[in-house]
Amino acid sequence: MIKAADLSKDDTVIEVGPGFGALTFALAEKAEKVAAFEIEKKLGSYWDEMIKKNKNVEIVWGNVLRKFPISNFQFPINFKVVSNLPYQITSSVIRLFLEAENQPEVMVFMLQKEVAERICARPGDMSVLAVSVRYYADPEIVMYVPRSSFWPEPEVDSAIIKIKNQKGSLHSRKAKIKNKEFDDIFFKVVKAGFANRRKMLFKNLLPLVGKDKTALKKIFSEVGIAESARAQELSVDDWKKLTSLIHRFTSAKGLFVL
Repeated sequence: MIKAADLSKDDTVIEVGPGFGALTFALAEKAEKVAAFEIEKKLGSYWDEMIKKNKNVEIVWGNVLRKFPISNFQFPINFKVVSNLPYQITSSVIRLFLEAENQPEVMVFMLQKEVAERICARPGDMSVLAVSVRYYADPEIVMYVPRSSFWPEPEVDSAIIKIKNQKGSLHSRKAKIKNKEFDDIFFKVVKAGFANRRKMLFKNLLPLVGKDKTALKKIFSEVGIAESARAQELSVDDWKKLTSLIHRFTSAKGLFVL
């Protein structure tokens, strides 16, 4: 994980759920600073002692999903996130960092194998999670970690995943506002498209254009999508084109579904 993150002494690293610090201390040896979000206050006395010996480690007490947004200003441009991510909050944490105003340069997580594969899925097997991650970043599986590597042995295999930011953290305020507006519309279209996986994409998106079949057929044709296509078959670029055309149509018609 540390190798995948390509850490240097100039890096600030965020960790989620450090526990007793097996990964934390290894990160601290390579980075300038490690900020670890920990929710278990019963570890307070332990970390009070450990921080005395590891001056570049800071424990941020509380749930990262609530604490990070209000402490975001404390982290420099191009920080990194490296964590053995708790499986139950995987999607929420990844989205938190990808949608942050100050986005990390790279994230490296150990995840449940099946979740890692879903994130790295290609058109034909996409999901809202895969589209969401690929919209902002380029994910890849670095390596698989069998359950036999852990004690006690868990019930699932794991994988180390690297998520590299496409857009970078430096944007002008105007560009960020413009991107945020498109982001919001984009995800409304994507969620509508995946709302019922058993239905064809055309039927799922029809309400967004006021049920104007002729207009939606034209949009599908311009994007190059078959009317029989399903949401999981589209690439992120397909979704971006769909979003732009649907938004243009609804704006021109005065529809306020987006």
